[in-house]
Amino acid sequence: MSIIAWIILGLIAGFIASRIVNKAGEGFLLDIVLGIIGAVVGGFIFSAFGAAGVTGLNLYSLIVAIVGAIVVLWLYHAITGARRI
Repeated sequence: MSIIAWIILGLIAGFIASRIVNKAGEGFLLDIVLGIIGAVVGGFIFSAFGAAGVTGLNLYSLIVAIVGAIVVLWLYHAITGARRI
């Protein structure tokens, strides 16, 4: 995939994951970064269970990236929330 496709996939996945986890977006750049990292994490998780990871700019890859971004966002909130206490 090209870098533009990763950015588009990352933006969409990060935005959707942010809305699922905390009902608000994290911001444009953080949504992109979260989605791209989520795509990598999601690909690793899906590969660990024997499924394919991110395969291109398609619906399956978007679902993989969203699942990974939810995991990353959950960890992000767990780490940053622990510092506030």
